[in-house]
Order: sequence, then structure tokens, then C-alpha cells
Amino acid sequence: MRTRDVNKENIIQEKAIEMIVKEGLDGFSMQKLAKAANVSPATLYIYYKDRDDLITQIATTVSHRLMETSLKGMHPKMSFADGLELQWKNRMEFFFKHPLDVEFIEQIRYMPTYDSVRDSIRQNFGDVLGRFVHNAINRGELQPLPFEVYWSIAFAPLYQLIKFHAQGSSPASEKFSINDDIVNQTLQLVIKALKP
Repeated sequence: MRTRDVNKENIIQEKAIEMIVKEGLDGFSMQKLAKAANVSPATLYIYYKDRDDLITQIATTVSHRLMETSLKGMHPKMSFADGLELQWKNRMEFFFKHPLDVEFIEQIRYMPTYDSVRDSIRQNFGDVLGRFVHNAINRGELQPLPFEVYWSIAFAPLYQLIKFHAQGSSPASEKFSINDDIVNQTLQLVIKALKP
């Protein structure tokens, strides 16, 4: 059995992400990936059991990188405002540095195999975020909410600003570029909305 080559594995992952973002999942195959990565199809099966395993492993890797970046410098005892601001800053950094990774996750988020990625995120990062939120609630900085409501209010505005930025426009403007003033104004409104 041949040994794993980390450089080759990285190239395979990069090409898979590029192909899925550009062509979608329907046009993606192991055969096409092997050709794009300049490896034999047999090489892919050294690293992955099949197409779904490849997509799941890459999605798990990308999702973990996103969460690690998001939580960089984060501590569960931070004030809610400081912690949310740090997460916004870190998430924007990831989204701007790795736009293909973000588009890739959006493409595969609704696949049945994404459930295992979601479980891995919960298992590896849920503790820090959970303690941060519970501490903020206990200090009276955050109202208790169902997770889905909290997440929608806390992060959807940021993601929408990033989408407008990526599109270069918004429904109200032919040209849109994200800036610190817009981000800060939006963040302050989000914090205000989440206060008890």
C-alpha cells in the first residue's frame, strides 16, 4: 500500500473545492478530480473511500478551520459584546481569505453527509460557544433564546453584509463594499437586539 503524500492530498482537496464551487455537485466526479489534480484515479482511493467520503472529509476540514479561526482569541468569560465582536472580526477574516472554502460549504451544506460535519463541529466547538453564551446570559448581557433565534440574530446580518460585499452590490446600491463603519453599526444593532 502506498503512503499518503500531504502535498498531493492538499492539491486534491484544493481542486475538489474549486470544481464543486465552479461546476456544482452534479458535475463532480472522482474521475474528473483525478484529471484536474493530475493524479491517477487510484490515488484518490488512498485518501478517500468514495466521492461522499471525500466531500465529507474536506467539508469537515474546512469547517474546523472556519471554527478555529472564528474562536481565535475567544474565551468563555469574555463580555458578550467583546466576544461577539471578536467572532465577527475572525469570521470576516476567514471569509475574505478563503472565499472558495465558504462557497464550497454553502454548496454541500444540504447534503445528507453534512450531518456528520455538523456533529463534528458541535462536538469540537460547542463547549466553548455554549459556555460563552451561558456566561453572558448569567451576567445579564444576553437574553435566553432558542439557539436558532440567537444564531440568526447574531450572525445572519454579518453574513448578509459579506454577501453584498462579494456581489459588489446590494438591493439599494449598485456598488457596495464592506467597511468598518457599516460592520460596527450593524454589530451594535445586533448586540442591542440580543440584550435583555
